[in-house]
Amino acid sequence: MGSVIQLKTKINNSYFDLKNLVEDKLVLVDEKIKNKLNSEVDLVDRMTKYHFNTGGKRLRALLTLGSAKLCGYKKGGRDINLAACVELIHAATLLHDDVIDNGEVRRGKKTLNNIWGNQSSILVGDYLLSRCFEMMVDDGDLEVLKLLSSTSAQISQGEVLQLQHKNDIDILEETYLKIISWKTASLFASATKVGAILSGSEQNIKDALNSYGKNLGLTFQIADDALDYNSEIKLFGKETGNDFYEGKITLPIIILYQKASNDEKKLLKNYFNKDLRNEQDFTNTIQMIKKYNIINECYEKASYFVNIASNALNIFNDTKEKDTLKKLTYFSLERDY
Repeated sequence: MGSVIQLKTKINNSYFDLKNLVEDKLVLVDEKIKNKLNSEVDLVDRMTKYHFNTGGKRLRALLTLGSAKLCGYKKGGRDINLAACVELIHAATLLHDDVIDNGEVRRGKKTLNNIWGNQSSILVGDYLLSRCFEMMVDDGDLEVLKLLSSTSAQISQGEVLQLQHKNDIDILEETYLKIISWKTASLFASATKVGAILSGSEQNIKDALNSYGKNLGLTFQIADDALDYNSEIKLFGKETGNDFYEGKITLPIIILYQKASNDEKKLLKNYFNKDLRNEQDFTNTIQMIKKYNIINECYEKASYFVNIASNALNIFNDTKEKDTLKKLTYFSLERDY
């Protein structure tokens, strides 16, 4: 997709623009999380502090804060409380993901399960969810409680569906989209819709932000999956090939399998049927991906969701918040970290 490189310099700042718009509140979100996760159990305390000190973009929390501001929310601290809730759900899913995937490194640092083991990681992930639900109950809004509870269930179903199709090299693209819709896009959608709910917005505004978040999340995940096979980009916090070595069937592999010759199909099946894949397997796969120009095709498919996300914001008047959120749709596609 020719526009990828051309747009990159212009729009890469949109994430930081959003962060600057709500930076005062983002600091309070981090404080809220820190205070809520204090535990009398030393191991819980150490593990949660370690996890949140490894960094992360806090993108979902930013989306809640930014959406609330877009909808005119000014009084009170509900946006801070609910942004923290969204971030805790995301953090819990990361801990559970790393256990399922046997992940060893995240954001350039050892994962919790790598240091403290799977059992502790699962339980601490559950602890994060429990604290999150306490905060939702404190908020007292049944619509928010129903939304975020439903989202947690969708994320779990997405995880199980992905596990069900592990090593399934001929998985349908439709199934892949369902997996990432549940695993990733559902929380993006909830993060943005929450901003409309706490602002007391009309249903059409809630629907618009739900659509924006969902399609932003789909773009984000497709771009993330493409980055894993894009050897032309130096990645920050993510080593190329993680998905491949873990045996995850993502969009680049799905499209590659559709285009590959019969001999190449057999080779790919062999790679993903193995318990372990080696560096040569990955190198061969990258060569095939380059041969069929798979990365560009992934970006072209993602650009469809970019357009939907961007158009969903047309219902709003022109403001700095709207402009920043629109640009963020392109950032999610073009980012290299």
